[in-house]
Amino acid sequence: MLAKHICLIIPPSPFLLNERVFISLGILRVAAVLRQENYDVEVLDLSGVVNIDDVLSAYARLLKENITFGITATTPQLPSAIKVRNAIRELLPGSKIILGGPHVSLVHAAYLSEQKKNIAGRATKALKQLEENFDVSVAGDGEEAIFDALKEGAPKLIDAANPKSVLFLTSSQLSELPFPARDLIDYSSYHHYIGKRNATSLICQLGCPFGCGFCGGRKSSAFRRIRLRTTENVIAEIDHIYQTYHTDAFMFQDDELNVNPEMINLLKSLIKLQEKLGVDFVLRGYIKAQLFTEEQAMLMYKAGFRRILVGFETATPRLLKNIQKASTLEENTRCMEISHKYNLDVKALMSIGHPGESPESVRAVVDWLLEVKPHDFDVTVITPYCGTSYHDDAVPNEKCPGVWTYTINGDNLHVMDVDYSVVEDYYKGKPDGGYQSYVYTDFISAKELVQMRDWVEREVRTKLGIPYYDAGDIVQYKYSADQKLPPYILKK
Repeated sequence: MLAKHICLIIPPSPFLLNERVFISLGILRVAAVLRQENYDVEVLDLSGVVNIDDVLSAYARLLKENITFGITATTPQLPSAIKVRNAIRELLPGSKIILGGPHVSLVHAAYLSEQKKNIAGRATKALKQLEENFDVSVAGDGEEAIFDALKEGAPKLIDAANPKSVLFLTSSQLSELPFPARDLIDYSSYHHYIGKRNATSLICQLGCPFGCGFCGGRKSSAFRRIRLRTTENVIAEIDHIYQTYHTDAFMFQDDELNVNPEMINLLKSLIKLQEKLGVDFVLRGYIKAQLFTEEQAMLMYKAGFRRILVGFETATPRLLKNIQKASTLEENTRCMEISHKYNLDVKALMSIGHPGESPESVRAVVDWLLEVKPHDFDVTVITPYCGTSYHDDAVPNEKCPGVWTYTINGDNLHVMDVDYSVVEDYYKGKPDGGYQSYVYTDFISAKELVQMRDWVEREVRTKLGIPYYDAGDIVQYKYSADQKLPPYILKK
């Protein structure tokens, strides 16, 4: 057994239409850090894999010994992560299993909130569930915490989300880290098209300072505090990707590009890089509506941005206030006007099921979208995860067992209790009857929310001529016993 042998696992995401769209960058950065310290690192990418037990069995036969496994998981990936854990326990019972990723961070933040209130609620139960299933759980930044997690006698939970901890990355440390180890996955199997060009993802910054009630991590510094990579470091990574993989299309996965005070400098540097390389990039990213300016729009287009994504969410002042969106309907409309002026296509990200939601507020979404005419849009029924205000600040509904109620400005949101270690279809259902709502309000039922979500899709797409999303060729893998090595493992 290699003393420093570790396998990092990306679990399946069966709730997605296509699992091979966006690369899981966090775990690949952890892989890069481990490799820099001379660990023998492998990445088992199970995205789209339909028979994970067979893959893990084949991998275990190759190992013939116990090693350390590190699994990353968002909340909707948790059921798959537990299935992976169970398979490892059966095949290699002596192996150490570490869990990291957003789910642990969200649960831990919610747990700390309960501790301050001197209660043991749903977050306490969720954290205990993680402790029972995994040897070590890492909350927050994993790049330094992974080394503590690998130690003998490591605690059940490592808190790397506390800004006072040496494990919490500063902006300068973020810029000094190696680039994600994209070579440890099948890079060519991922497809995200901007126009006709296949794009890859990158992250320039961590954290969003805003307090939207439906958004996870609003009480966690790991998600709330902004930490920025230097412009030079971001440009170096883009140059590296272009030179290594010949990729000339990039999706910026940052929560909001324009919360970065260096955004203008970044855009100008992107323009200079393309001039140096003699290439024209196509780019896509998220922006915050009320911070959007004409200067940003002009430089974004010049730098290669052709589409931006904006979380407008709703179209009534009352619900914008309830969401704590920190933007007005007028600011959202102005954002659309600026985008049209500078030829930037907008994908409007809308959601329904907020406190005080009603048939009238849903109809307002349709009216506003028809007025501002986005290039595309997305409408989801919200899901209150552990770590969101909608979840953590809800109280038991005395009249409805199994239902929790979140109240703000006199409006209610009723949330059905969901065991997210089992249920994996509640994040963002597939179209054509795949959606399911676990929330309702005083004015609209869970069933009606799904029906109205589908109606918004039909009404807006028909009147604006926007086609339905095409997932393309769904990438699925099935391991065959006659293969010598699972094709999802690319060794160092």
